[in-house]
Amino acid sequence: MKTVMWFGLVLVAVSTGKVIFTEVGQKATIECGISSYTKQLEWSRENQQIIRIGKRGFPTKGTAEIVQRSRMRPEPNLEIYPVKDTDTGKFTCKADTTVLEHMLLVVSVSVVPSGALQVGSEATLYCQVKDPNLGVTVEWKKPDGTLQKGSSTFDLKPVADSDAGPWNCTLTYGGETFSQTLMIKVSGPTPATTTPYDPQKDIHKPAGRNHTTEHKSGDAELLLLGLDWWVWLAVGVGCLVVILLTVFVIVLCKRNRERKKFQRMKSTEQPLKPKKYCQCDRQAAAAKPQQGRRREKPSALPLQAC
Repeated sequence: MKTVMWFGLVLVAVSTGKVIFTEVGQKATIECGISSYTKQLEWSRENQQIIRIGKRGFPTKGTAEIVQRSRMRPEPNLEIYPVKDTDTGKFTCKADTTVLEHMLLVVSVSVVPSGALQVGSEATLYCQVKDPNLGVTVEWKKPDGTLQKGSSTFDLKPVADSDAGPWNCTLTYGGETFSQTLMIKVSGPTPATTTPYDPQKDIHKPAGRNHTTEHKSGDAELLLLGLDWWVWLAVGVGCLVVILLTVFVIVLCKRNRERKKFQRMKSTEQPLKPKKYCQCDRQAAAAKPQQGRRREKPSALPLQAC
């Protein structure tokens, strides 16, 4: 569809562009639909400027939050990454006096609660667009192949085993369709098997004490904290061996320390040995002539160290 509108004092032609479906977290590329321009190229979302390029080729960006996740690549197309569910809306590409309006629809598919569903519990499947006023139609395809049109949510009350499998969600808007698959896992408690009562077995049982109960109680006495007696015996023997080895190592280390200390003291001690002297065989010096009655002391023989 093509309409003519006044932008200020300029008459421009507004054309309806494409419908683009995408998912949350994905990359979306919106094609402008105009191959060339001479004066300026501008992208906006819901009348909020995203980016504009003038004659000199310098880009001017807006202040909206989506600006940080948008860029022209390749020009004149607009690339948004990562896409958020709030990005749903009308995007306008204006090249000179030509305007094209494109619709971006961000689809989110989920199940609450997440994970495996329990049989008998309740759950809700979601396949929706952020803006509910756009008039997007939703169709569900169950695992058994049956189709159901209606709301963007589907309630499982209660959850059954037949709900396990792929759930296909198809959205339609402006002649364009988008499909997404949601895998549902269902788990439930395993029913306990019971043995039917046979009265004939009770006839052949001997009267008196219950031997089965007696046997179970005997086994329970042999168990301590869930372990058999031989396990505790092995643990005790192991602890005893560890204690003995520890004592042996301590004693051995102490003896080695005392031995090293004794050897160190012994090496530092130096015994005092008396010096040995010997007499040399030398002739005594001639006696001096006596002067008067003065007696001369006999000269001692010189000692010489050997």
